[in-house]
Amino acid sequence: MLYMIFGEDVAGGLPRRMAARSAHLAHVDELIQSGRLILAGPIPGIDSPDPGPAGMVGSLIIGEFESLEAATAWINADAYVTEGVFGKVTVRPFKQIFPA
Repeated sequence: MLYMIFGEDVAGGLPRRMAARSAHLAHVDELIQSGRLILAGPIPGIDSPDPGPAGMVGSLIIGEFESLEAATAWINADAYVTEGVFGKVTVRPFKQIFPA
């Protein structure tokens, strides 16, 4: 089943995000290599694809997992969680309708 993972950055977390980025991308690559990643990316802090010093305020990941518990365990092992980038993480089931 698909799950939506929404991580919200802590205030002023851009330095933490940059420090943990390589480990985070390696963790996401596990989903890519197993064919379970639907989409993923950061959420800019302002209305711009390149927010500069405004940085990012969170990330969205939609991936395939065996269960809600498995999706939660996967994100809890991610560097953005373990290194304190995300102050809040929401994991919910997701039903993809489009594109079909």
